[in-house]
Amino acid sequence: MRDRQPLVEVEDLAVNFVTRESDVRVVNGVSFSMMAGEVLCVLGESGSGKSVTMRALMRLLPPKRTRIGGRIRIAGEDVLAMSDAKLRRLRGGVVSMIFQEPMTAFDPVARVGDQIAEVVAQHRGISHKAGRQRALELFDLVRIPSAERRLDAYPHELSGGLRQRAMIALALSCEPKLLLADEPTTALDATVQIQVLILLRKLQRELGMSVIFVTHDLGVAAEIADRVAVMYAGRIVETGPIREVLRRPMHPYAAGLLASTIHGQPRDQELETIPGAPPDMRNLPPGCSFAPRCAFAAGDCLQDEPPAVTPAPGRVSRCLHISALQSAREFA
Repeated sequence: MRDRQPLVEVEDLAVNFVTRESDVRVVNGVSFSMMAGEVLCVLGESGSGKSVTMRALMRLLPPKRTRIGGRIRIAGEDVLAMSDAKLRRLRGGVVSMIFQEPMTAFDPVARVGDQIAEVVAQHRGISHKAGRQRALELFDLVRIPSAERRLDAYPHELSGGLRQRAMIALALSCEPKLLLADEPTTALDATVQIQVLILLRKLQRELGMSVIFVTHDLGVAAEIADRVAVMYAGRIVETGPIREVLRRPMHPYAAGLLASTIHGQPRDQELETIPGAPPDMRNLPPGCSFAPRCAFAAGDCLQDEPPAVTPAPGRVSRCLHISALQSAREFA
């Protein structure tokens, strides 16, 4: 029997933003793979490179100011070597994206239903009328009330929750194999956020999609993910099954994120914080980028970037002092 091939393979991805004044590497050596039907959560503070990584997967970064290195394969295709025509077929047809703020993703002067119909007509070669019918089916799928009437609404006429559901409908319109969700619940209140998360997980299971879900919220990660990749300063510093990482983190940054969230913490316990701030990507410190904020940092951490090690089956960490972190947790 042939082994199943990963749907997504990313190897040593590097993204540089180039200007006249500087050349800044914002993603540095990111590698991961995903199987069909899997949900991967990319976790980290703002500025860690999560959104840039997602846009690189679809080559949505401005080509004149961006250099992308490494290797990206999706559904067996080399994304970085694609022609413009193949890239247009990839976007929407194979990979779709739910953006953080749907108000900026939709054209403000066109009706929402017409925008979705245009995408469907372009990718499937059908009429605009048939595309509108597909848009109506999608609005029903994502549970937009009064779906037929909402098709003729402009983006500003919809609430934040309805715009986000319309953005999900747009992303699902051509039944992609891979869905990229870039913090799609950040701008929503808590009640609507839970509704959208439940909806996304339900649709993922029903449609058999793979999903990469970007967030800085551990509670969101626990609700939706199978695996988690923790990013810091443009690198993935820890990966593993979500339950295992939440129960026993193997990188001090992942442990710090866990300790600084209210999820699962006693009400009378003061939240911990990660000292300091993320590094300036234009001037990264030598060695481990997290060392200036890490309680376990030693002299060897300041020399070379820690290699990726496998401390347990299915787990990867970039830390030289995993044993010290585990001992500290056992005696806490």
